[in-house]
Amino acid sequence: MNLNKSFLNYCKKNNLETNHNQLNLVEELNLFYNQNFNKSFLKKIFTKQNSKKGFYVQGDVGVGKTMILNFFYNNFDKNKQRFHFNEFMISFHDFVFKNKENKQENIIDKFVARLKNKFKLIYFDEFQVTNIVDAMILGRLFRKIFDENIKVLFTSNTKINDLYKDGLQRDQFLPFIKIMKERCYQAKLIIEEDYRKSVKNKNERYFYPLNETTNFKLNKFFRKITKNLSNKEMILVIKGRKFNIKNYFNGITRFDFKELCSKNIGAEDYIKIAEVCNFIVIENIPIFNIDNSNQQQRFITLIDILYEKNIPLMISSQLQLDLLNSSEDLKKIFKRTISRLYELTSIKYNKL
Repeated sequence: MNLNKSFLNYCKKNNLETNHNQLNLVEELNLFYNQNFNKSFLKKIFTKQNSKKGFYVQGDVGVGKTMILNFFYNNFDKNKQRFHFNEFMISFHDFVFKNKENKQENIIDKFVARLKNKFKLIYFDEFQVTNIVDAMILGRLFRKIFDENIKVLFTSNTKINDLYKDGLQRDQFLPFIKIMKERCYQAKLIIEEDYRKSVKNKNERYFYPLNETTNFKLNKFFRKITKNLSNKEMILVIKGRKFNIKNYFNGITRFDFKELCSKNIGAEDYIKIAEVCNFIVIENIPIFNIDNSNQQQRFITLIDILYEKNIPLMISSQLQLDLLNSSEDLKKIFKRTISRLYELTSIKYNKL
């Protein structure tokens, strides 16, 4: 695979700027590919001990990590799958539940064997661990994934050493960090500008502050996009629980922030919501602080999933997007949420 030339052609065709940091990353990905997928029999024997099975790209929000890894992934011509990490872990826990009666075979071995039968490469964009149950299982799970020669791509805003930092019982997460450092190439992409905040991504569907004028603008926009569509309530059933979408106009939906983030719901619910929506309005984003950090964490998860599923948004908020604040514990990862909101509310990001 000669990624360098293809990447330059791709950027030229799509009118994208390039810099040496991005080109260096593409070169490293090219090396990763050649070491793992493009070796002669003799080379394979001599380099087996040196080729790592994972590639972990760390960098700040909006620097182009996802764009470059997507380019690599799209040019990879073997069996592959891109996962949202929450979705991947939900599938693992579901698999454990369905096979809980079968104690003859290690459940992690069985799950990974199923992965191996389907994929040569799996890809996690914006990898972040927040769940203690996941944190405790990841070491054993990913050791087996790498042992079975499944290649894994990661992008993250966080260094491997800082994953799940200050998390509950973090000592049980440390074996995963050790495995990641041993089995992954680590690369860092540094660029000063957040591309999602560029003028090309002018956000026309983010309204603030919360007042009558903002409400009028949002209502006017909503009436325009739902013209000639009838409102039919959608009821989702998620593992026996019901979630009602009251404002559902043939895939265009409207929620208050509290409906999505103040209830005891999470990633699995958001994934199901995204499956039936093609445009979402979220009203009344509050000021975030320590008192509503649980709601903020749900909001972060929600936006991650909607971004992964390419769902454009219209937002009303108390504060303008640049000034949207955060509880102290979530300040670092919330930068990613703000960056993604720029894109999801932008002119160019539209399915209508």
